Formats: sequence, structure tokens, C-alpha cells
Amino acid sequence: MIYKVSQIEEIIGAKWVGKTDGDINTVLIDSRNIISSPNTLFFAIRGQRHDGHKFIDDLYNRGIVNFVVEFLPDNHFSFPKANFLIVNNTLDALQKLAVYHRQSFSYPVIGVTGSNGKTIVKEWLFHLLQDKKQLVRNPKSYNSQVGVPLSVLLMDSKSDMAVFEAGISLPGEMERLQQIIQPNIGLITNIGEPHQENFTDYTQKAREKLKLFSGSDIVVYSKDQEIIHNLIQNDPELSKKQLFSWSRNSGAELNVKTKQVDFNRTQIDFQYKKQKESIIIPFTDKASVEDAIHALALICAMNYDPVAFKHKFELLPPVAMRMELKKGINNCTIINDSYNSDLNSLSIALNYLDQQNQHKLKTVILSDILQSGKSDEELYKEVAILLKKFKVDKVIGIGKSISKQADQFNQDTLFYNTTEEFLTDFIKDAYVDQAILLKGSRDFSFEKISILLEEKAHRTVLEINLNALVHNLNYFRAKLKPETKIMAMVKALSYGSGTFEIANILQYQRVDYLGVAFADEGVALREAGIKTPIIVMNPEQNSFDLMLKHKLEPEIYNFKVLEEFKNQVEKGKFKKYPIHIKIDTGMNRLGFVSHEIPKLIEQLKESKELTISSVFSHLAASDEEVHDRFTKQQIKCFDELSTQIKKSFKNPIIRHISNSAGIERFPEAQFDMVRLGIGLYGVSATNQDELAVVSTLKSTVIQVKQVTKGATVGYNRQGKADKDMTIAIVPVGYADGLNRKLSNGNGKLYINGFLVPIIGNICMDMCMVDITGCNIHEGDEVIVFGKEQSVTELANTLGTIPYEIFTSVSSRVKRVYFQE
Repeated sequence: MIYKVSQIEEIIGAKWVGKTDGDINTVLIDSRNIISSPNTLFFAIRGQRHDGHKFIDDLYNRGIVNFVVEFLPDNHFSFPKANFLIVNNTLDALQKLAVYHRQSFSYPVIGVTGSNGKTIVKEWLFHLLQDKKQLVRNPKSYNSQVGVPLSVLLMDSKSDMAVFEAGISLPGEMERLQQIIQPNIGLITNIGEPHQENFTDYTQKAREKLKLFSGSDIVVYSKDQEIIHNLIQNDPELSKKQLFSWSRNSGAELNVKTKQVDFNRTQIDFQYKKQKESIIIPFTDKASVEDAIHALALICAMNYDPVAFKHKFELLPPVAMRMELKKGINNCTIINDSYNSDLNSLSIALNYLDQQNQHKLKTVILSDILQSGKSDEELYKEVAILLKKFKVDKVIGIGKSISKQADQFNQDTLFYNTTEEFLTDFIKDAYVDQAILLKGSRDFSFEKISILLEEKAHRTVLEINLNALVHNLNYFRAKLKPETKIMAMVKALSYGSGTFEIANILQYQRVDYLGVAFADEGVALREAGIKTPIIVMNPEQNSFDLMLKHKLEPEIYNFKVLEEFKNQVEKGKFKKYPIHIKIDTGMNRLGFVSHEIPKLIEQLKESKELTISSVFSHLAASDEEVHDRFTKQQIKCFDELSTQIKKSFKNPIIRHISNSAGIERFPEAQFDMVRLGIGLYGVSATNQDELAVVSTLKSTVIQVKQVTKGATVGYNRQGKADKDMTIAIVPVGYADGLNRKLSNGNGKLYINGFLVPIIGNICMDMCMVDITGCNIHEGDEVIVFGKEQSVTELANTLGTIPYEIFTSVSSRVKRVYFQE
């Protein structure tokens, strides 16, 4: 994509302030993802939870000079080299540019929509057709009102086909996406539960999704999806199009039957144009089989011979919907994104690598990028530019093509023709204290490299969904006034979720403060490269020197701590060191009480060493309606006492009292900042359905065995078989955080769609469950808590709170972080 600024002015109907024309080849909407500067155009998009205009100053200082805005910044005269294109709505402007760009190309465009399977079908179509066509597609699952225009802007003259997925969450959205994608060929997968909250029923949602095909020539769908079939047949426009349906029954253009060949393969028998054939796919789950049939139907609808794709179907790759971050050998961090590789997904992965501040050294292990449509010289020149912009220190290239372009890279480099060569040459001690990105095409089997680099751990893991964490952060952000700051609590290993892994993403999301319990937690974050201000909630005298060394800011809750910290600051010759004053408004824990405030003010006025950065208190029962009167008394008391302090000093002082429940239930108590804790990790006082599950504790069935009637199970023979039964052994025990009170039927685990009771006493390292009559096998995934069984339900069973469940997961349980 290359446009002049003057062209874009005309395309989007903007008022141009600046008048310095130049080329634009990159569009940016996220100020944190800068990968190029003078030829980049930043769209300052405003939403319910964000405003891109806030970051113009920072972007200009980092080299961006072209902006699409809804209003001129007050200080726009400070940006003499900047171009400002002023529009009524920046999102509309981005979409107008994408519509114009789409109209520049006449090659076929496939549009994929539906409730589930869009991304997988899109990726499999790319896999099937890439030998016949030069395709462009959405990066990852960029299928939203912002993601679709960014994807369409990737179209270029070197491609001869495009496949784009489109997702909606509200009525009226699909008309906009249709104008941007303008698909010639449409495919709808299915209609299900996702995003149903904004639609009256499935029929309304299906009708909205089908609007993507208003200008299409061909529409592909499953006749077995009754709602979709009826809507298409009864629509005066859609019914006139060239329709191609498939069915497991009969009467469709493509009729199919399926059967499982072995434990990991399915045979799809199909009849098409009186021709009976079959294909085999390397999956057995229902969703993958359906997605493969959708892809087969589209191949047929495009008049390709499906038999010619047999081998391709046998090699359908797993679609990596997420990047995983894991602890590696020798204090390394491993980012595994090794199921596909192209320039767009490489850029996304490099951005994630760039967030890993805990390591100074960053290494990328990269395979050949296949079917790019570019010459190797051109392709790897672009790759080298990307790696340089993201300040990658070391590059290990695997593949004949990238190896031949070794001269393009100016980092520390190693090259191998094959993965096997790399594995043969692998030396464990060569990888120490670094962040390592694995980015490889499926053909290069990078999972073998991942096994070597990952720290070994047992089969019970705690999965942390970083997308869910960000979703929850934004849910609470949307409840705040624009000027209200956020302090994110990361104490106690971020409620069991991790340390720098969580702090990195929160820093990336620009929270204002991080809160830890003790100084050593703050020191660990500083050593991991965290620059965000950190407040230590329980400072101890023996750690004051460390706090000063690492710029950690203490909570001051009594005169003794105040005097001790002041002396340490004076000894270190610091001036105006920030402190945070804790007021006790009724919780009767730490904090100054009301009659101590005058003396506190007097002492702090006399101090040249200290300055008050914030004043705060702690709500005792903001999550319980029965105590609302007391909570309001606390808020009133805090307002009065903090105002008394604030009026006594000239410097700005932040006030904060609200916790997660306070944000939801007492919007009047936002003051200048809020402290977000348990809500960030997925627990709400009022709207649990609005929050996403962040942590999932999972394990694996390692053995299934038969137990005869009258036999006992486990220590102390507490599990008694009152009938012949089948049990499964799961390697998770009380040393992992599975509370022993869940023994003997008190607790249940979720396996393969079944909630099965724990039988006998929970052991240190494992437990047993009764799976009699259930379709459960060795190797099946086991969920202790997550979406299927919430942490709140587990806490209720134990008569405790989710905080205790989260923080009880032991450090020996491997944390796996992923980001979609």
C-alpha cells in the first residue's frame, strides 16, 4: 500500500493541516506498535475505553509525523513537521480508506463469517490454495471493525486472491464490513452462542451475518444449519445467487459422511457431481471435521477438482490461535508461535517479544517463510528491517532460503538448512537469560525445538490468558472517568498468576501504578525491566535501602514507619522522595486514624526529604450490599480526611479508596485513582458474566483402571467402591494447590464434558476420580478450575474466597501464558 498524504486527504474527506506531502506505506492504530516512522499514518481512534489522541505527543517524539485526528491537539504548534488530517470520525476514515483500496483490485475475494471456525477455515483455505494462488488474508483473527480494514489494506498487485474473515458483535456492523471486503464468494460456517448477548435470537444474528454476502456471486453454507438454510432460501436476494450447500443427509450439492479412522484421523466420504470420493484429515474432533468440510465445499464451489487436494487435506495444520509464553531453560523465556510464518504474523510476534522487559537479550529462531509471493531477496530484506526495528539481538535462521540471504542480517546470526541440523548442533548452555521467539512454518517442526528450550515440568499447569486479563482491565477502565488513574495489584505473584509476565502486559497497557505487598516483589519487577511506578503496601525497615535503590514507593501507615523511612531517605541524600499515606477509615488494619492527621501534616510539612504522592484508604466490605451504609461512611470519612491533607500541601496529591468491587458498586468514590485487584483476574462483585476467565488450572488423565465392588481407593482406604467402577488418576494433589478438603466426593473435576467426583483422599501429588459410565480416556484434559468450573464455585465448595484458591496454586505448577 503506497498513497500520498494528499490522496488520502481526498479519499477520507479530511481537512489537511500541515501540507507536507509524502508517501504513506503503513497504517498504525496502536501507539505501542511502532515498526516504521516517516511513512506511517496514525489513526487516532477513539473508543469507550481508549483515545488515540492522547498519544500523539509521544508518537511525534518517536518519529511519526502523519496523523488522522478528530481534532487538533492543543499543542499542535509544537509539531512543526506533522501532517494532521482532520475528520469527523477516525474509525470511519480508516474504513473509507480500506473501501477505496479494496476497489483497486479485481481479483476474487472470499469472505468467511459465522459464529465459530472462521479463523480456522480461513487458514485452511490458505493452506489448500497457496500452491495455486497468491493469497492475502487477515493476520491472526483480525476480523473486527478495525481488524478488517487493516487486513484489506494488505491487498497488493502481487496477489491474485484474498480470503478475509468477518466477525460482528452488534447489529448493523456487517454492512460496514461488507463494503470493505466486498466478497465475490461467501462462506458462513454456523450460528452459535458467541456474542449472542447483543442479539434477540440466533435468527437475528444469522440474518446480520448473511449481509456480508449482499454483493457476492456465490454463497457456500451447510444445509444442516437449519436457521441459515431457511434464511437463505426465503431471502429474495440471497436465494437468487449461486448457492452451494453441503449436508450430512442428502439433497445438497455436496453430501458427506464421516468416520474416525484411528485415534487422530477422520475419513470424509463425499458425493459431488455424481462422483464418490473420500479425503482423510488429521483431526477427529467435531469442530475440526466441520471446518474441513466447509473448506472442501468451497473448493468444490470454485470448480476445483477436490481429488487434487487429497494430499493437502491429509496435511491440514493445527491452527495456532495463540502465542504461548513459557519458562525456558537457563532462566530464558520462550514465546512459541511456531505453526505459521508470514510477515504480518511475524510483526505481531515481534511486538510481543518486545514487551519482554525481563531480559536484555532477545533471540529469534525463524524458519523459511513459504509462499510469500516475493523474491527471497525482497522478502528477507523486509524481514531484516523488521528484526532491526524491534532491536532483535540474535537471529537463528532455519531453511535453505533464509540461509542464502544471510548477508541481509546485521545481528549475531546462525543459519541451518534444516531443523535437524539445528537440533544436532544444539548446545543448552548457549541459551541463558534471554527471551526467545520461535517463529516457524509448520513444515519445519519447530515443536521439536520448543521441547528442547522449555523448562521441564510435570503435567499440571496453570494457563494464563493474557487477552482475558486485558479484557478485564478494559471492562473496569470503561467504568472510570477519563482522568481517573489505575493502580493494578500484582502482589502475591499477581494473585497466583505470575510476576513479570503479568507486569509486562500491564505496563504495555499503560496502567499508572503497580501495587506489591513486599519490597522483594518490587525489586524482582525492577530487575525484570518494569519501569511503571511501584507502591509497596507493607514496607519493612530492613528493605528500605533496597526500595530506594530500585525507586519503590512505600505505603506510610504510622509515625514509626514514617520516621524510619525519613531517616533512610536522609541518609541516602534523597529529596522529595514520593510516599503514599494510608488512612484507616474503619477497617481497623493499617493506617493513620483521624486524630493523628494534624500531627502527620505538621511533620510532613517540616520534611524536605519526603513528598506525598497519594493518600488512600481501604474499603472493608464494598462487595456486600448488607454493608453499604458502612462503606459510604468510609468513603465520607476518607473524603474529609484526605481533603484535609490535600489542602495543606501545594503539590498535587492523588486520592484513592476504591478496590475492584468499589469500582463496580460505588462510582462516586473514584477520586483520582482506583486500585484494581481481584477483578483484573476475573472475579466480579456484580457482573461476573462480563469478565473473562484469566486462570485455568489443568492436568491430564495419566491412567484409567477398573475397581471392583468392595475395594478401596487411596490413603486410609477412605474411598470405597459400592459397585464396580472405573477410576482415573490425575497428577494434581494438595502440593499443587488442590485443597485436601475436596477429597471423598466433596470436590469434582471437569473431564471431557463430565464433572466427575474425587474419590478417596487427595494425595500430595495426585488424586483419583470416579469416571464410571463416562467417555474418558488416558490423555484427556482435566480442568480443576476455569471456564468449565469457575474458581468461585470451587471457593464456595470450600467455604472460602477466590483469592485463596488463586494464591494456593503452588510455584511448582508451571505457568503457561498465551495471547491470541
